[in-house]
Parts: sequence; structure tokens; C-alpha cells
Amino acid sequence: MRWNFSSRARELSDGDAIVISVPKSGRTWVRTFLCAYFCKRTGRPFTLHPDLYHEPGIPRLVYSHDFAEQRMKARFWERVRGKYLVPARELARAKIILLVRDPRDAFVSLYVQLVHRTPETPQRLKQKSAGELLRDRRYGIMSIIKTMNRWFAEFAHRQNFTLLHYEALCAAPEENFRALLVTLGEVSPDPEAFQHALEFSDFANMQRLEAAGVFDSKILRSPDVHNRESFKVRRGKIAGFRDYLSPEDQVFATEALKDLDSRFGYTA
Repeated sequence: MRWNFSSRARELSDGDAIVISVPKSGRTWVRTFLCAYFCKRTGRPFTLHPDLYHEPGIPRLVYSHDFAEQRMKARFWERVRGKYLVPARELARAKIILLVRDPRDAFVSLYVQLVHRTPETPQRLKQKSAGELLRDRRYGIMSIIKTMNRWFAEFAHRQNFTLLHYEALCAAPEENFRALLVTLGEVSPDPEAFQHALEFSDFANMQRLEAAGVFDSKILRSPDVHNRESFKVRRGKIAGFRDYLSPEDQVFATEALKDLDSRFGYTA
């Protein structure tokens, strides 16, 4: 069942498009590119909230972790109210963009964020090894896989649904970001704004900007600029899970992929 009776439902409503993802699937990169593009095209200073300019042509984009956040973060009363869920009526009305990443990489990036970046992380979780958290019912890889499967079952048949792979963006950013803009209604993207957005959202540039603390949101600020593991824009490496998981844990994670819907394209 999908409902949201909390005050947060308003934040998750009235979007022209809704970008849904498991945490650490590249959402910050996608958001930075889109914000840079629309701000440049309308001649406005960069912000992560360009819709607040109320300029014609700037779509309102809603970003949500939806069931992933509900599963990992919600307390009992928040679960009852559906605090982190996008209301069903909004998903029926707006365009849905499901951003996905290899669950093994998404998990490792989430593990690093929980340990090094998120101060609210309970100490009992911070004391767990990557392998232990990998098998955790709430934060582990099976939780990620179940959430992805749930989304695909809900969205795959809809005409307003687009599946976007993080790995495809890495392999061909120009091609795939252009296609994303077309999905959002930018049939002929502005060449100057497009090139600016590509360069602005380049990984190295985003790391420099985060280190300098120039962003207007805590979303892109490191709590410790001397600790690279605490950066929101950290590595972005494909198959980087091999650097954090033991051979035994890698086997466990790869076996888990067998439960992921094959239409995502991630296989052992």
C-alpha cells in the first residue's frame, strides 16, 4: 500500500517529474547537472532548488528515496503515516524517473556514508563491518534488492516511466543526460547550458566545490573536509565494491543479485 499522511507529503507533491532511487545511486550527480542546466538556461545563479525562481521552463523536480528511505529510516509512527513515500496520486500524474545502480556499489557507498558522513547513525551500526552490514535486514543488499524489485513491479508498465542507469551515465554522460532532458520536455536542449551543466557536474569539479563549501545546501557539504570518505561526492567508481568487501562478502553480494529483477540488467 502507498500513502503519505505526514506533513512531508507536500514536499513530495506537485512535481513535473519525480526522480526515485536507492540512496547512493548517483542522485546528487543527476540533480547537480539538471540544476546547473536549468539555472544557466534561464540566466539564474546556481542553486539546488531552481524551481523556487518560478521561471517559466524550469520544471519542479521531486527527489525521493521512497520505499528505500521508508525501509531504512522510518520509525514506527513514521511508517504508519508513510512519511517517506511519494503519494500514489503524484506517481499517477507526474513523470517517473527511476535511477538505479549496481546494488553492490550502492550498498558500499551507503555503508561509507553511514559510518563517515551521517552523524545520526546509531553507534551500533558504526561499529559493524561492511560484511556485517551487508547482511543487515534493514540496510543490507537484500533490502536494496527488494526495494528495487518493488519499484519495478509498480512502475514498469506505466507510460510515464523511465529507467536510468548510473553506469550508462558514467559511460556516456553527454548522450544520456541529453536523453534525460528530452524526457523532461527539453526536446532541443540549449547547447551552451548543456555544455555548462556537463562541466559543472563533472565529478572532479563537484569534489572541488564540495571541499570549498560553496553549495547552498548541506546535501553537498562535507562534515570533515580532511576525510575524503565523508564527502557526498566521494568516488563514483563502478565495481568499487571490490575495494571494500572481502572475497567472501563479494560472493554473498553477487549471489544476492540472482534475486534482482533481470530487467535491470545487473547480473553476476
